[in-house]
This record gives sequence, C-alpha cells and structure tokens, in this order.
Amino acid sequence: MKELVEIIAKSLVDCPDEVVVNETVEGDTITIELKVAQDDMGKVIGRQGRIAKSIRTVVKAAASKGDKKVIVDIK
Repeated sequence: MKELVEIIAKSLVDCPDEVVVNETVEGDTITIELKVAQDDMGKVIGRQGRIAKSIRTVVKAAASKGDKKVIVDIK
C-alpha cells in the first residue's frame, strides 16, 4: 500500500523529492501517512477533496484482497 500511495502522490506534485509516506500497522488496520510540500498540498487534495477521495478509494480497493482496513492521512 505504501508504494501505491507514493507512486500516485509523486505523479501529482511538482516536488516529488519531498513526498514522504509512512505506514503503520496496528492489528487489522493500516494507517498510511502522506506528507507533501506545502505548495503541493492543493494538488494532492484537489477541488473539494476529489483527488484525496480518489486516492483513498484506490487504496481501499487494493486492500480489499487482504481484508485489512486502510486509513490514508494527508498532512
């Protein structure tokens, strides 16, 4: 999951070197924390959060095979 979020985020932003993805596993929950440069925050979130929602949807679909709950946190 971490690699998937990292690839998507790096393709969206102007400064792909500043993309940092951390993954934390607690039980059956995976928390993915995505950090980008302040100037790129709007590109990752999108208008009315559409891109952020799409990223979360793709990650949840990929995680459905493993029966794990995935939380994507954008900071």
